[in-house]
Amino acid sequence: MLPDEKKKLAAQAALEYVTPGSIVGVGTGSTVNFFIDLLAEQMSGEIEATVSSSEASTERLQKHGFRVEDLNTVGHLSIYVDGADESNSRLHLIKGGGGALTREKIIAAASDQFVCIADDSKLVDTLGAFPLPVEVIPMARVMISEQLLKIGGSPQWRKDFITDNGNHILDVHDLSIDDPVALETQINQMVGVVTVGLFAQRPADVLILGGDRGIRTISA
Repeated sequence: MLPDEKKKLAAQAALEYVTPGSIVGVGTGSTVNFFIDLLAEQMSGEIEATVSSSEASTERLQKHGFRVEDLNTVGHLSIYVDGADESNSRLHLIKGGGGALTREKIIAAASDQFVCIADDSKLVDTLGAFPLPVEVIPMARVMISEQLLKIGGSPQWRKDFITDNGNHILDVHDLSIDDPVALETQINQMVGVVTVGLFAQRPADVLILGGDRGIRTISA
């Protein structure tokens, strides 16, 4: 089965967690694009509104006719659906390959249930093979790079990319993340870091993986 087919399987399965009449938090990325399209095909008239983690997802939602609200307006969400670049069996995630990690983390924190959708290649024993994104204030980029080197990472500036918040991203290679919660805290405390793409302090509640044999669901 092709990766896109696996992603679509996971996206389809996530619809079962969406309650008619709810406001749905929506993430960013290729798997989420399948979710948005399927949500429009199968539940468009049943969704009150959405909250989006990126300009790209907002545009896609609006093209399908969904109302996109500001999180400050709705305040709280019952569900947030998003993808991941990596997940371990404890549902700790690496996110931010698409550059929307800060807004994704905010919406996840504001949601009762975080449903993560991915193809089965994203499940790993130890996080870190996928470079860890860190969103930084531009003037602090070099300073933070030096600090990330000291903890064993190899940061690379994602050139020609600016986040929706106007910041830079450092992709940190060569990390083997044995304690995601501790590392998330450590990097977030570096002055100039906006957020790190580790979702361990607030992990996913449900991980839906699409694979050759269908759907595998892991719950917290």
